[in-house]
Amino acid sequence: MTLAPIAVATDAHAAVSGSVCLSALPPEAADTLDLIASDGPFPYSQDGVVFQNREHVLPSESYGYYHEYTVVTPGSPTRGARRIVTGQDYQEDYYTGDHYATFRLVDQTC
Repeated sequence: MTLAPIAVATDAHAAVSGSVCLSALPPEAADTLDLIASDGPFPYSQDGVVFQNREHVLPSESYGYYHEYTVVTPGSPTRGARRIVTGQDYQEDYYTGDHYATFRLVDQTC
């Protein structure tokens, strides 16, 4: 599956533009969102850690606002490149399939 990329931010004021339907993501993304909603258990010890937004692709927020979770890649011997990054109190969810280079806001209504 190929998702259209969004622009990568070049400064701290850039924001995510574009969204993707949950149904268009790999099925493992929905599994990850279900695990987040039920507070785990998660497959990797790194799941739930603070995402620092070093690339400034997501809207600028205070430290601790974002947390990242692995979207399992079947057959991969590692965590792979796919992640869900949640905003504080799970108010928003972002998907990256290319290890933080690009993000799409997840629309769970479609």
